[in-house]
Amino acid sequence: MRIELNTHPVSVNGWTVLGAARVVAALGLLAAIADRAVGQTADPRGRGALPAPSARGARTTEPERARPGAEPIAAGPRLDQTSWTYIPAPVPRQFEIEDLVYIRVNEIQSMTENGKMQRRRNALYDALLADWVVLNGLKSIKPAPQSDGDQSVEGSLNQLYRAQSDLETSERLTLNIAATIADIRPNGNLVVEAHKQVRNNNEVWEVSLSGICRPQDVADNNMVMSERIYDLRIQKRELGHVRDGYRRGWFVRWFDQFSPF
Repeated sequence: MRIELNTHPVSVNGWTVLGAARVVAALGLLAAIADRAVGQTADPRGRGALPAPSARGARTTEPERARPGAEPIAAGPRLDQTSWTYIPAPVPRQFEIEDLVYIRVNEIQSMTENGKMQRRRNALYDALLADWVVLNGLKSIKPAPQSDGDQSVEGSLNQLYRAQSDLETSERLTLNIAATIADIRPNGNLVVEAHKQVRNNNEVWEVSLSGICRPQDVADNNMVMSERIYDLRIQKRELGHVRDGYRRGWFVRWFDQFSPF
């Protein structure tokens, strides 16, 4: 049995059957695209259509919460793993008794003092001895006859004292010295103590230092400045020919201290 289909277009009122089929297929395709667009704007949980996006394109829907049992979101890399210029924070240093720290002493003192004094005193003395007594052994006391007349004393005193003094001193002490931590206070402050002696032939130079500083005042190079030390006490002593050249003798020191004249 042989069946042959005529594929030639058949004309019906000016329209061909093949052209009509093409129009129907195009309309069906448009309907399918429209149904798919409506399905994308609807809530997949069946709560109705979602609100249309705003004119600016911003989404107004709330983000979905993580479902129970869902895997947590992995955290991103740390800053020290991604940055080439990252510098970690320094770890606070822990100090112990007998640790060594270095102290840089730079003390500058300057004083200027001017004084002027003027004192004047005038005094007149006029004394008269009108009556006197005479001892009669150990038995009695009787008035003296004063046959030569009454004794009298007259005198005057004029005193003028002037003094003027000018004092200008300037001292500077610069040195580096190593100190040990003698004690650590309950609040963490460090009690430091240092001793240094330099001997050059007969010349001896001794320095002693003590004070209290904070741990954060000690720099990374283990150095602390003297102006950051509380209750700083510095004692300097010199012995030798240089010291003997300008040292005052005991009599001069006594005379300057008491100023008897």
